[in-house]
Amino acid sequence: IEYIQSYYFNKVEDVRFSSSLGKFVGFTEPGLMYAKAWNSDTSYLAQLNAQKETYCHNNIGIDYQAA
Repeated sequence: IEYIQSYYFNKVEDVRFSSSLGKFVGFTEPGLMYAKAWNSDTSYLAQLNAQKETYCHNNIGIDYQAA
């Protein structure tokens, strides 16, 4: 299970957080700057990594039953 949070501008993905990597990855020039700034904030990264536990793991049973 992977938690992904993406940010888009003008239908182009600028930056993405991936729980499997545990950090942000930038795809455009502004996205690289955002990723660098956000990756330096360890408390924000810990918060997003915790989202995998609170959102994904709590809902996996429900999703499998619905499928």
